[in-house]
Amino acid sequence: MKEIFLILLLQLIYVPLLTLRIIMLVKNRSVIASIIGFMECLIYVFGLSLVFNGKQNTIGMIIYAIGYSLGIALGGYIERKLALGYTTFVITLHQENEKLILDLRNQGYGVTIFEGEGRYGKRYKLDIVTERKRERELMDFILWYEPEAFIVSYELKTFKGGYLPKKRGHSHPDVVLKK
Repeated sequence: MKEIFLILLLQLIYVPLLTLRIIMLVKNRSVIASIIGFMECLIYVFGLSLVFNGKQNTIGMIIYAIGYSLGIALGGYIERKLALGYTTFVITLHQENEKLILDLRNQGYGVTIFEGEGRYGKRYKLDIVTERKRERELMDFILWYEPEAFIVSYELKTFKGGYLPKKRGHSHPDVVLKK
């Protein structure tokens, strides 16, 4: 029974590490990805040896698979909590909302405004770069001012220049968005 629990525990460690390794590779953090990969490999080999050398081979394999699936859920949860990186928001408005723009800037966001022509007339596009961990906060703030706004966000891989309140490695001050 102890081996079965250990197999499950190893999978709950192994799969989130796998998730984090992939994220680090995508974010060009190869050294961290290599270190995580080393730990991941050790856990993987040790876990498999428990499955194949154990007396309860079938149960061990089932627990291994259950642990793997639970580890995927745990890895996704950890990734969302870490929210590494930056996101660009592109917001299209029917009219220029100076109050929204001013309040966004007062909250530390860099906002670039473009005026364009849509199917039914003039439109205003706002470009905002923010840390991924502030996505929900920014989305809620925008929707409070502009419930009909068209909002698209995408993750940035690399960028240079622009305005960010603090550079990478420093945390943002705890700012509560006031409406």
